Amino acid sequence: MLKNKTIGSMLIVAGTTIGAGMLALPIASAGLGFTTALILIVGSWMLMTYTALLMLELHQYAPRDATLNTLAKLWLGKRGQYIANFSMVFLFYALCAAYIAGGGAQLQERINTGFNVSIAPQFGSILLAIVIASVVTLGTSKVDQFNRVLFTIKMIVLGSLFYMLSPYVQSTHLLEMPVEQGLILSAIPVIFTSFGFHGSIPSIVKYVGLEIKVLRNVMIAGAALPLVIYIFWQLLSQGVMSQEDLLNSEGLSGFVASVASIAHSPNVAIAVKLFADLALATSFLGVSLGLFDFFADAFKKGDNKTDRIKTALITFIPPLGFAIFYPQGFIMALGYAAIALVVLAIFLPVAMVYKQRASSEKTGYKVKSGNIGLGIAAVCGITIIAAQFMQMAGLIPAIG
Repeated sequence: MLKNKTIGSMLIVAGTTIGAGMLALPIASAGLGFTTALILIVGSWMLMTYTALLMLELHQYAPRDATLNTLAKLWLGKRGQYIANFSMVFLFYALCAAYIAGGGAQLQERINTGFNVSIAPQFGSILLAIVIASVVTLGTSKVDQFNRVLFTIKMIVLGSLFYMLSPYVQSTHLLEMPVEQGLILSAIPVIFTSFGFHGSIPSIVKYVGLEIKVLRNVMIAGAALPLVIYIFWQLLSQGVMSQEDLLNSEGLSGFVASVASIAHSPNVAIAVKLFADLALATSFLGVSLGLFDFFADAFKKGDNKTDRIKTALITFIPPLGFAIFYPQGFIMALGYAAIALVVLAIFLPVAMVYKQRASSEKTGYKVKSGNIGLGIAAVCGITIIAAQFMQMAGLIPAIG
């Protein structure tokens, strides 16, 4: 039973990480060259895996159902709890609203095309929100089962994409140097956010139990799978097109059209669209599951049917409302996604672990590297925020 939960939890981590944003990685890293992009991807993976393990170090001293709300209060007090709660709600509501709006539009298009009807875009958003909310409300085990099916199909689609594009990879493209140094700073926030899964860690701890050795394997393997897939995706995307062509692609749609043209196959565009649909669904599941359990902890809701429905309403109604009535709001919020994620996934774990280690001599699981590792992680977080602000201020090139 535990082994089954372990595999499912790894796939929840990987599914949350590999969202539709993966398709934007070639655009984000356009002009960097494959080697530079690879260094940034591996560096982001190491940083995010390290801070995920820091979260496990904290969870072993907290109740099994503790979320960031409880953890922050335990080690950082009320002020830390307010910062954690604001960052969590701000980022996850914005993400859920984006998934509902983007996924709803895709669902509406598929329904209109498949059934030869004409439904309003809002219908697709409402339908998607109801489906995901129903699965999440039923519990983590149902999310696990649903995610496995979607993730398996997603990997099959991705495999077919690799098969179609690999003959067109040229080594000369992969050896190209960065076009402009400022693009490296521009790419950092996007590549960093492509490894964001930390909001789902408390849900996985609650699901698996406080088995630190098992949870450690879940985090490392769950984060390593996206790393491998991202590297292969970069090999293909940067191998089939030159840096100049990537830079000249008009966003994601232009990139997909160019790749389909190079491969002489419309099936490439179909596969990319299907992958985007599935990636959005698995990432939405992981994010909303983390937000659901966060609210259940914050509002002291139980696991009975009535309380879970109440928690689901708190989790899904606000982002659904934003997606339908005020889409500009969450689009503006997503501009600050990297900053909020740095607070959630780097600054808070580093601060809490530092406080925990200083306040007690407990002999449980401890992530190696000591205070030096905490300091390096904090510096990385400051660098990411600085890069985000520099891009927003127009001091470095915008991507895409």
